[in-house]
Parts: sequence; structure tokens; C-alpha cells
Amino acid sequence: MEPGARKPGSSALRIGVIGAGRIGSFHVRTLVSLPGVASVTVCDADAAHARRLAGELGASVATTPDDLIAAGVDALVVATPTPAHAPMIQLAAGAGLPVFCEKPVALDLATLDAAIDDVDRAGIVVQIGFQRRFDAGFRAAQQAVAGGSLGNLLIARAATHDPAPPAESYIAASGGIFRDLHIHDFDALRFVTGEEIVEVYADGAVRETPWFGDHDDVDVAAAVLRLSGGALAILSGTRHDPLGYDVRLELFGTRDSVAAGVDARSPIRSLEAGAAQPAAPAYGDFMQRFHNAYQDELAAFVATVLDGGPSACTLHEARSALLVALAADRSRLERRPVAVDAVAGTPVPAG
Repeated sequence: MEPGARKPGSSALRIGVIGAGRIGSFHVRTLVSLPGVASVTVCDADAAHARRLAGELGASVATTPDDLIAAGVDALVVATPTPAHAPMIQLAAGAGLPVFCEKPVALDLATLDAAIDDVDRAGIVVQIGFQRRFDAGFRAAQQAVAGGSLGNLLIARAATHDPAPPAESYIAASGGIFRDLHIHDFDALRFVTGEEIVEVYADGAVRETPWFGDHDDVDVAAAVLRLSGGALAILSGTRHDPLGYDVRLELFGTRDSVAAGVDARSPIRSLEAGAAQPAAPAYGDFMQRFHNAYQDELAAFVATVLDGGPSACTLHEARSALLVALAADRSRLERRPVAVDAVAGTPVPAG
């Protein structure tokens, strides 16, 4: 059977997973338990780790991505480090395979646009892993805006606060706080409000970990964002939060004020007398906070491939989020507001 060819009459997918680190391993565990998945084959640069994971979960192993495709799979899940995302999408396009890929697809527009061109020519389905689109709170917020119960949106507040920074080697190749951490916030704001982010005024600082400065990066960030409908959004981010992993989106309208990400495990405490304090241990990391969303996004991808529906998050959606991140980078470096459409097709300084 040719690579990319589905078994005639098959109602379940053979899925290949490229990359078996923390998120890749989670995806393998999710896939082996999903209805609609017949088998999972794992490929990772650490072959010994791939064999251990596959042995534990009853999956198969391939030595390289090319070998994985040659073995005969119906779809790919890409969970490699960011520099390999676009090449793996292009590999899938060449094989005619639908692909789920973690974010960000690329750190620059030229790389992302080349992948988009290949995907459009191949006509394959691509879903990007912006998992907040599948979180119950963020979906309820989107429905409140779309359904009109919020009224006229006045302002939004978005926050992503990591409990501790990733390894320095990760940060060195991450593209910086806006392309790595806050690209989720940019996508979530677009998804929830149904509007584009048209202008960014961003800044950042190194407040706790000096080596961020060695990579022209920051460990705290803030931004004011202007939406296409006229409302404003305020963004905050930090690589250090002593209480845990904190992700929130607050929306203030003329009829209601709502928040996604505020619950009994939110890592913030009130100093008001008699105020209720968090009733459960705070979220320790993104895997805990978005456990269900990560599972639901893969279930949606499998259903899309089987049923032939549209992607839940296309490469063009990923491009829109990257444009905002690039505008934020330019704004921080040049210390001025930057229109998002001004960065399309123009180089953005690194760092």
C-alpha cells in the first residue's frame, strides 16, 4: 500500500507520532485510548525512549519520519521541537497525509508561508495545537461573546504566568516570550472575541533570571493590544510564578464580566478579609491546567480525518497569531506601537 493511502473501508486510523518528549508522550497516551485510532507508531530522536514508550503503551516504533511514513500511516502528529515543525508538515504534504502539529509552526513568516504553500497544493488537512480553543472555559467565553450575552466588549485582560522558566537551551531557540509563550494568548483572544488584533504596544524586562538577557529575551512581558472592533486588551506574562501555573482571560462588556481560568486551583490569593482562598492545590504546569483540552483537540483531529470536516485550527490561523507575536517583538525592540499588518512581508529583528 502506498504511503498516505487509507485502507479501503477502514473506520480507524493508523497514526504516526513524530516527537515523544513531554507533550509527544502525552499525545501518544491519548491516541492509544481514542476511539477511531487503530494503531500508533512512534518516532523520536531518542530511539531508546521511543522504544520504552511504545513498549509501555502497545505502540510500534519507527526509526525516522520517512520510515514511519513508509510503514503505512493514515495521519501524523508532530510534537518535535519548533524548528522541525514546518519541515514535518511539508513531509506530510508530500505524502498526502493529514497532520496535527504543535505550536508555533515556525518563528518566521517565510518558513510558515512555505509550509502553507505546500499544504495548499497538497490539499491536506492541518490542525495546529492551540489547545485553549478546546478548553471549556475559553469555549464558554467565546460563546458569551458570539451569543451577545456579554454585550459590547469594552476591554479584555489576558495572562500567562509560568511557575518557572524552561531550560536555558530551550529559551535560546524559542523565539522569545511573545512567539513562544504569548502566541497562545494571541490565538485565544482572536478565537474568543472573533476579532483580529490590529496593533500592539509591548514591552518586557529581565527581573529574575539574568541569562534571559543573554538570548535577547525577557522573563516578564506586558502589552496593550487593539482589536479590530475597537476594544482593547491588556496582556501580562512572566516566567516565574511562585504559586503555580496561571492562565486567565477576562472579558468586560456592557452586559456582563466573565473570566476563563479562574477556579479553585487558580494560583492567586486574595488579601481581603474573609475572602475565600483557593480550595485545591494550584496547577503545577500546562499539562495539568489543560489536560482535558489536549485530549479533546486530538479527538477533534481524529474525527476531522475520519469524517472529512474542516480543521479546527488551520495554518492560516497560526499565521495570524505569529504576525501578532512578530509585531510584539518589534514593538518591544523599537519601544513604540506597531500595526500588525506592518510586519507582514518585512523582516523582524531577532531577540
